[in-house]
Amino acid sequence: MINKGTIILGVLIGAAAGVLLAPEKGSATRAKLKKESKEIKEQLSSDLTEVKDDLSKAANSGKDVLKREFNDIASKTSYKTEQAITFLEKQLAILKEKNKTLQKTS
Repeated sequence: MINKGTIILGVLIGAAAGVLLAPEKGSATRAKLKKESKEIKEQLSSDLTEVKDDLSKAANSGKDVLKREFNDIASKTSYKTEQAITFLEKQLAILKEKNKTLQKTS
């Protein structure tokens, strides 16, 4: 899913490229930049309002849902952390064995 920030960035890059590559007078270019910046500002304002509304709806949807989702994420993260620790312990054991072969015995 493409987020709004990516779309806005694409619009900005496209506008900048169009302005830089268009063979127009400076006054026409400035007018175009002014118009495009106003449109971008309006779009950003609209997007911000939409995001604010979405956050408000999410907050109003209930703390229990958010709590369950957080607990699910925490649980999954805990399992992944345990897997990472196990992997690191195995790698450490391998390194210890390799190190033993390099040590001189007395």
